[in-house]
Amino acid sequence: MTEPAVNQSLAADHGLKPDEYQRILNLLERTPTFTELGIFSAMWNEHCSYKSSKKWLRTLPTKGPQVICGPGENAGVIDIGDGQAVVFKMESHNHPSYIEPHQGAATGVGGILRDVFTMGARPIAAMNALSFGEIEHPKTRSLVAGVVEGIGSYGNCFGVPTVGGEVRFHPAYNGNCLVNAFAAGLADADKIFYSAASGVGMPVVYLGAKTGRDGVGGATMASAEFGEDAEEKRPTVQVGDPFTEKRLLEACLELMASGAVISIQDMGAAGLTCSAVEMGDKGNLGIELDLDAVPCREQAMSAYEMMLSESQERMLMVLKPEKEAVARAIFDKWDLDFAIVGHTIPEDRFLVKHDGEIKADLPLKALSGEAPEYDRPWVETSAARPLAPVPEMDPAEALAALMGSPNLCSRAWVWQQYDHMVMADTVVRPGSDAAVVRVHGTQKALAFTADVTPRYCKANPVEGGKQAVAEAFRNLSATGARPLAVTDNLNFGNPEKPEIMGQFVGCIKGIGAACEALDMPVVSGNVSLYNETNGEAILPTPSIGAVGLLTSLDEAIPMAPCAGDALLMIGHSEGHLGQSALIWELWGRSDGDAPHVDLRAERKAGELVRALKAEGLISAAHDLSDGGLGVAAAEMALAAGTGVALDAAEGMTPLAWFFGEDQGRYLIAAPEAAVDEITRLAIAAQVPVRRVGMTGGDTVRLGTSEVTLSGLREVHETGFARLMGEA
Repeated sequence: MTEPAVNQSLAADHGLKPDEYQRILNLLERTPTFTELGIFSAMWNEHCSYKSSKKWLRTLPTKGPQVICGPGENAGVIDIGDGQAVVFKMESHNHPSYIEPHQGAATGVGGILRDVFTMGARPIAAMNALSFGEIEHPKTRSLVAGVVEGIGSYGNCFGVPTVGGEVRFHPAYNGNCLVNAFAAGLADADKIFYSAASGVGMPVVYLGAKTGRDGVGGATMASAEFGEDAEEKRPTVQVGDPFTEKRLLEACLELMASGAVISIQDMGAAGLTCSAVEMGDKGNLGIELDLDAVPCREQAMSAYEMMLSESQERMLMVLKPEKEAVARAIFDKWDLDFAIVGHTIPEDRFLVKHDGEIKADLPLKALSGEAPEYDRPWVETSAARPLAPVPEMDPAEALAALMGSPNLCSRAWVWQQYDHMVMADTVVRPGSDAAVVRVHGTQKALAFTADVTPRYCKANPVEGGKQAVAEAFRNLSATGARPLAVTDNLNFGNPEKPEIMGQFVGCIKGIGAACEALDMPVVSGNVSLYNETNGEAILPTPSIGAVGLLTSLDEAIPMAPCAGDALLMIGHSEGHLGQSALIWELWGRSDGDAPHVDLRAERKAGELVRALKAEGLISAAHDLSDGGLGVAAAEMALAAGTGVALDAAEGMTPLAWFFGEDQGRYLIAAPEAAVDEITRLAIAAQVPVRRVGMTGGDTVRLGTSEVTLSGLREVHETGFARLMGEA
């Protein structure tokens, strides 16, 4: 192809600002080639360089005795004892999923799975966190259907259980849905594989599927706002093949066991460019590539296209030379490409050759470790509007409306499209506080959850950031798991706007404080900025994926109580209705401040719940979050198939008592004989506890009003189908 002339205009088309292009000119002391411009645009965009967020990400707590590997690698690694480790990460595929929902979501799943198995771990679980616009928007139903289908298609074919996640609807996502994918895998703690290249003259090997033109410029596209041209960006979306990825997994794990691997890196965002540069940068080495050796599935691909293609199911490896025959035989057996495409060199240089010509000759460190870093101006988020009076309403009617609402109705329509039982180790299925997956061949299990409440983050970023981590902590604790660590997926609008950057900074401060207080270090993550369309930003959405450990399945706490159980609330209630699900779902209001998160109280309450289970005192537990006490009790009743009766509270309006969203609370169920001992232990732990009702019957009663359990089940379980126009 005839390469265009490189100038400021072309650089701008590649997402490079004028000062960034000038920086390139100064660095090279010449005009870059077209391929070099593409490489800089890929490595210096927001998606790959984190240039607007690095300053703040460094403030997060990332260390702890349980941490084997923190941020900076393909995924985080946590010690779970007995010589075993869990490897996990969460990552976004937002822009591709809006443009082409099925392939965008599917390749998001494929990419996060590769992040896990490139570390030497076999994937055992996947989750997702999805945010869509209001259901009345003309694109929402097709986006939901396409994204869910894409996630299910890829995960089901690959053979990993999709065990949990969340789905939300809000007008702020009308022009920019969010698709955050999570994966976790198991590995031997002493057999983790890293991406830093080592040794001079070592072969650089291309593994997996062939390179095509799909996804060219995908990382750059993901680092820009949408305008009216979103549909025209369809060619930048990758196309996935889960069956090839399954073969790649098996081949890579076999290859790792052979002792042939020095380092290995997934070809994800920016493809061959990013994987080669990161391996060289981390190993303080240069890389020389010969693109004539790259396996291509399309004719006459240019160096620019090969370097920026984001074709899926590919890996890059630095190989022990003496193991070449062994490695090649493994990939031949799995019918995958294996090609030596370059070698490591001692100097700080990224050299790319094609058709006998040098297409790129760049200082490698300048592409990665020395990429631009910005301290963006930011302003603190203004205080939220005071909470206006809340209308009076019959509590049972309010509960029925909430349980059938878009954000609180059953998500079974979604997760029933996912194979959540493949591998036969899923113990607690989707629909509970956290999923639980057995560590195969042991008594242990891992709990997984994903959470954030964006309306809190918009009203008060610091408290919203704290609450996202705290709710993940509660979800794990309510399931009986000891929280270990988190991965974050930070979704925000345009960081060049001080108010958006202020949201980001506030949420980071809150997340950091909560992770520190709850002993849940951040070990991996992703930042997704520029989630805007025509200048309208999404809600700040810092999704938190969290992992917890059960040393035995005997520690697991179900969500379903027994008929005749006493119901007790752990934690303090004041009836906080600001930013609550009640006022949003019923009246479309978002006034009032977000609830305050007392991190010391959160930790005490979670530890108490797990201690009560260890003493054999409780039969069920559920965290209190969206919809407060009323919704939590209704969800427990539906899970058990038995009614509940909740008492009213003196000195508090019925709506505030039943639907307030004070933090740090759990609803626990226990036999009558255990109530006194639970109360004694709670007092000793300095954690508030009060009896709030009991289970039994066939209605859900809130004070003096009630709704039948069957009626509640009907609105709850058919809600999503109604949203999708199927009921």
